[in-house]
Amino acid sequence: MFTIKQPSTIVFGNKSAQNFPLPENSLVITSNGAKSRGWFDYIGLKNASIFDNVESNPSFTTVEKILNEFKTSEFSSIIGIGGGSSLDVAKFVAFKMKKRKFLIPTTFGSGSEVTRISVLKINGKKQSFHDDALFADVAIIDSHFIQNSSDKVIKNSVIDACAQSTEGYDSKLGNIYTKFMCEKAFDLLENGIIHKNYENIVLGSLYAGLGFGNCSTTLGHALSYVFSNEGIPHGHALAFTTTVAHKFNNSKFYTRFKHLVEILNFDPIHLNQHMKDAVKLIQKDRKHLDNNPKVVSDADIVNLLTLINNQQVF
Repeated sequence: MFTIKQPSTIVFGNKSAQNFPLPENSLVITSNGAKSRGWFDYIGLKNASIFDNVESNPSFTTVEKILNEFKTSEFSSIIGIGGGSSLDVAKFVAFKMKKRKFLIPTTFGSGSEVTRISVLKINGKKQSFHDDALFADVAIIDSHFIQNSSDKVIKNSVIDACAQSTEGYDSKLGNIYTKFMCEKAFDLLENGIIHKNYENIVLGSLYAGLGFGNCSTTLGHALSYVFSNEGIPHGHALAFTTTVAHKFNNSKFYTRFKHLVEILNFDPIHLNQHMKDAVKLIQKDRKHLDNNPKVVSDADIVNLLTLINNQQVF
C-alpha cells in the first residue's frame, strides 16, 4: 500500500503563468531582480505587496522577517515566484499565515512547487521541513522562464533534478508510481541536457518533483548539505555527492549520471570543514540516510568526502 500526494492543481505549459488569473491583493515573495527581469509584468501582477529579498539558501530568519513585516496586513494569498529558495520561503510563510499558495518556478530543478518540503537554514545549517500544509494550492510550470536563464543557472538546476530523480528511484520509500515518475524524469532530463531541449528539461523537472516528493532523496543529498553550508550551490554540490553516492549504492544510474556531470563540466569542489564535524552533521540527516538503499557508516562518509576532496570522483 502507498499514498500519492501532490498539489491539488498543477498548470503546465508555455505561457501558462502569463495566462493564469492570479488573485489580486496577494503578497509576492521572490528574490532581488525579479522586477528587472520582467517577471511581474509577464504574470500581469496587480494590486500586490512585494518582498523581493530572498537570498540563495535562505535562512529561517528571512521567514521571520517577512512574518513580522507583514503581520498586520491582510492578503488573499501568497505568490511565490523564482527559484527553489524563493518557493521554499513562500511555502513556509503561507503555511504560517494560513494563506493559499500559488507557486511559479523560474528555474527547473528543485521541484519545490510540487513538494511538501521547505529547506531553510537554521544557525547556518540546512534543515528540511516536511508537512502536507506546505503543498501549493496551485503550481504553475511555465517553460517561458527557462529561455532567458543563464547557462550556470540551467546546469545547476538540471543536475539537481537529475539527482532527485535518480536518488528518488533508489529510495527505500519508493513504489511503482515514484519509480515510474523518477525514471521517466531522468530520461527526459538526460535528453534535454544532451540535445539542449529545454521543454524536456522543464517537464523532466516536474516529473522529478512529483516522483521524489512522494518518496525521498537519499545519500547524495545528505552529503551535499555540508558543501552547501560552505557556499557551494546546491546543484553544483550534488554533481559530485550524488555521483559518489550512486557508485556506493551500486545505482543503475551511476554511469549515466556521471556522464551528464562530465558534459555539464562542473568545477571541482572541496570541503573545508573538519571531517569529523562533517560526519557528525551528515549522520544526523536521517530523513535522507534512513531511506538510502545501503547502510552508511562514519567510515563510508569519510571515504566518500575524501574522494570528492581529492578529485577522484571520475
